[in-house]
Amino acid sequence: MSASTPLLISPNSVLANALLRSVDILRPRIQATRPKRIEFVVGTQINGAPHLGTNLVQTTAFLLAQVARREFSVETSVRFGALDNAPHDVVLDPETHHAYQQTYFHALGKAGIGDLIGTYYRAFFDSLSEAASTDYTLETYTDQQAAPGFRAEFLRTLERLEEIRWWMAPSHGVVHTRLPCPECGWAEKRAERTKLVGLGEEGARFTARCFDHGAYEVDVDPETDAYLDLATLYRNLVKERLLGRDTETMHVMLKGGDWAFGCQLVDGALGVIGTPGHQMPLRIFTPQVLAHTGAKLSKSLLRERGKGALPADVEPWMLDTTTWPGGTDHYVDVLLWLVGELLTDPKHFFRSFTVKELGRLMTNRPADLEQRPRAHEMGIYKRYFDLIKAGTKTTEIRVNDSSRQRLKVGDLLRFRCRDEEVLTRITRIARYTDFEEMFDHEPLSSVNPTATREDQLRNIREIYPPEREALGVVAIGIELATPALPVESVS
Repeated sequence: MSASTPLLISPNSVLANALLRSVDILRPRIQATRPKRIEFVVGTQINGAPHLGTNLVQTTAFLLAQVARREFSVETSVRFGALDNAPHDVVLDPETHHAYQQTYFHALGKAGIGDLIGTYYRAFFDSLSEAASTDYTLETYTDQQAAPGFRAEFLRTLERLEEIRWWMAPSHGVVHTRLPCPECGWAEKRAERTKLVGLGEEGARFTARCFDHGAYEVDVDPETDAYLDLATLYRNLVKERLLGRDTETMHVMLKGGDWAFGCQLVDGALGVIGTPGHQMPLRIFTPQVLAHTGAKLSKSLLRERGKGALPADVEPWMLDTTTWPGGTDHYVDVLLWLVGELLTDPKHFFRSFTVKELGRLMTNRPADLEQRPRAHEMGIYKRYFDLIKAGTKTTEIRVNDSSRQRLKVGDLLRFRCRDEEVLTRITRIARYTDFEEMFDHEPLSSVNPTATREDQLRNIREIYPPEREALGVVAIGIELATPALPVESVS
């Protein structure tokens, strides 16, 4: 590819035309609700090795968390939902021909699910967390559905079941509420014979049938341990309605592009149960990854038809990303670069890509980045960047948010300004209650050799409002590690 040929060429779209930067899609909700923190929520079925599309969504969550933290000066994190209620086995009742399924959790148990997460996701998420300086939590669906808040929200939806059921199941109105048999853990897949027979202040009672143990009853209230295996749309309705009630944290749902079609049904159900506008879920749909036919790259289709159904130019790592030849950290670095490139222009991000095209982009990562060391990153104003680059500013001051708490002496710290960057090494770290205390102990000349204490206090408090200063202050000693290098800008 010649230097004059753009890496990416993308058409305009309605959404892209409304945005200057991809991250701006968060701004209206942030302006309206002024959240104390933002949590990016991404869920994945724990049913085997992830493919490229799965990891693309997850990487976007971490990178957007990093970008949003810088852009909006608000704490950010990622929540990974490990959906261990994915079907592990499906069988037909030989007498009635009703389909029954057993979840991964019921088939493998808690330890087995932990092993799956460890095999396919833990190292990947740890690497993303380190590279993006962003904390994450991991929650299985089994733990989520057991939480009293989730179960209470589910019970509230049952009060409006007649109104939501056609949104949840437009073809037949039968909402798939699976309540596994307490004896064997199997449940009727489509819940045709699962009936709500009682609903009151004490909770709900359902009846269902097991192909092996016959009829059974299940009582559900916020404290019972009955397993709620909700179908995909219903699970998202309950989850998003519950998260919307949080008045301090803004939750952003990260979903693959194919979800854009299904979310209109979830939104319809949220509307009929009276969800206020400011509690409606904020969702970001990542680029959809397509097979050569134009259909979504699908793990379930691959299981049904086999990998041989894909063209020969689809690399094995695109279907099982744990086989990437360069190791986990290298794979994460390439993905972060790729998503960073997509985020630079909304036209690039809010579109679809064939798996072959994504492979082309990933293998065209600039060669100089292969030798680029991992480092914490901070944006900085030009006047301070020049002082660091000259070696005269040897202390950087930040509020002590979650990303700064990761810093350690000896770590590399990369400062970015426009199209330049400078790499430094952390020589010391000191933490203080506020900026006044910090300036009582830190030499003024090491922070900014060109300004007085009063000027520096005024300038830094123009950057950080009181609620950010209340997090505490960290003084970071730095020394130059390499000369400054030009870089491409990131949204």
